Amino acid sequence: MTTRSTRSPRRRTVVALAVVLAVLGAFIVRLVDIQVVNADDHVADSLEVALEGGQVLHGTRGSIVDESGQTLAGSILEYDCQLDPLLISQIDAEIVADKSDDDPWEDVSQDIAEITGQKVEEVRAIVSDTLAENPESQYALLRNGVSTERYRALMDLGTPYISCGPHPARAYPDGAVAGNLVGFIGTDGDALEGLERSYDDCLQATDGALAYQKGKDGVIIPGTRREQPAVDGGTLELTINRDLQWYLQQLIGEEVVERRAEAGSIFVVEVNTGKIRAAAEYPTIDPNEPTALEGVRGSRIFEGTFEPGSTFKGLTAATVIDAGGQNPNSTVVASGYELFPNGAFARDSFQHPAFTYTLTGVLVDSSNAGISKFSERVSPQVRYDYFRKLGIGSGSDVHFSGEETGDLRPVEDWGAQTTYNTAFGQGLTTTVPELAGAYAAIANGGIKVPLSLVESCTKADGTVVEPEQPEPTRVLKESTSVQMRKMLENVFVQSSFAPMVQIPGYRIAGKTGTGEKPDLVNGGYKRGVYFTTMLGFAPADDPEYLVIVTLDEPKTVTSSAANGPTFQQAMTQVLKTYRVMPATSAPELLPKFG
Repeated sequence: MTTRSTRSPRRRTVVALAVVLAVLGAFIVRLVDIQVVNADDHVADSLEVALEGGQVLHGTRGSIVDESGQTLAGSILEYDCQLDPLLISQIDAEIVADKSDDDPWEDVSQDIAEITGQKVEEVRAIVSDTLAENPESQYALLRNGVSTERYRALMDLGTPYISCGPHPARAYPDGAVAGNLVGFIGTDGDALEGLERSYDDCLQATDGALAYQKGKDGVIIPGTRREQPAVDGGTLELTINRDLQWYLQQLIGEEVVERRAEAGSIFVVEVNTGKIRAAAEYPTIDPNEPTALEGVRGSRIFEGTFEPGSTFKGLTAATVIDAGGQNPNSTVVASGYELFPNGAFARDSFQHPAFTYTLTGVLVDSSNAGISKFSERVSPQVRYDYFRKLGIGSGSDVHFSGEETGDLRPVEDWGAQTTYNTAFGQGLTTTVPELAGAYAAIANGGIKVPLSLVESCTKADGTVVEPEQPEPTRVLKESTSVQMRKMLENVFVQSSFAPMVQIPGYRIAGKTGTGEKPDLVNGGYKRGVYFTTMLGFAPADDPEYLVIVTLDEPKTVTSSAANGPTFQQAMTQVLKTYRVMPATSAPELLPKFG
């Protein structure tokens, strides 16, 4: 029988149990909230106030490759290695007390020095100097930029006080091949020259980070790791052909040495697309050792300007055909020296009586007097406008780092002499890319196609980004292009240098130029010092490739004929590389005289 006395303790027990269960339930709910529901937020909060460890996760800078995917610039792993001076001193103390079988620091330091290439005294001083400053120090830098091979050798020593962290570094496997284009980066990873700089946005990686908490024993506390992945840089694909670039760099290097010139270049453009297939020059840098050649960093092709000389006669001829109603058989009477009514004069490179020159003959004999007389058949403003339409003074659409533009002054700034001199390439300057773009338009049916050096940038996620380019524009009538191709082919068939530029089985067209170099100290021009140019395209009847060869101050031969043998070899290699078919027809010979 239940009594009041027996019910009271039982009720108290039930109440107490309910209270305990309620409190326990509250703890469980709170624990679930902390450990499960809001676990990430609490870990993040704790890391913000109690973060003890972390490291940078390096992204890999993107590669620069040629048109076929061959690597011109890539990234490798190097290691920054450090020592633990405190641990070294502790192990040495244990060795003295016969409590350790490890090798003493005196012996290990010799092995380390042999691997890293340092002096053993230098390695030992790293530890002794650090301990002298702080006997409890656990960090001393051994060496940065250790190669993978040396890193592995250090790890093979099996010592517990050496640790190395990886980081990406830049490597240029072909050395100086396209070094003038690729450029280089500094030891701090900043892009300094060339395409490395121009397209840094494409190539640059974004570093990530790994953060965590460590216990007193140095062990990472579970659940505290927080990682932000690195993002690798993109792959920059160029239009150039690595093998052709290598061959032409060897070729122009030999020619510069043979001619005792200051420098030289070979520039190759695909006429229909504007793609630059080679831009070789000498001297050029090796990006692996960018400071090895004093004063050589970038690209003279893009950064240098020059007076083009007689190559400009082709542009003047195209202008008077397109806007002045002339044709290859139109004539002027010109002697070796002509004095014009405004007091200006023109002198040819050789003495001759008055000839009745055709426009073709003026180009073949490269007559300054003859092209000056033809230039009168359009106004100076029309000539200026055509030069601008052809791209002179505008640079190129490559937008190469440090690229210069030619200097074509407005007509109102032309004096009496300059009015005629501009017809044959004096009184103005241009660049190799500008000249290439102009002649490519002449060869390409009168359509000017923007030059390009970069095909695309492929991002780490696979997205392909192509550089924005202006649309091709018509700058000459198609009939003008046809007539110009015929005349320029006759230049390479009838000129005195014709035998040295002919390629059996192929029809070649082109023009030469011998530009005077200004004397920046005394004014005027340097006597007997020239910048020589030979340019040409093939096949002459259906142009596919344009080649320009330049020499800066050649000394063994000072005329543009010095460029002939190199042009012939360069064009031959281009035709072989791209398997251009030989001609099936003969050139049409045009008369030089009326």
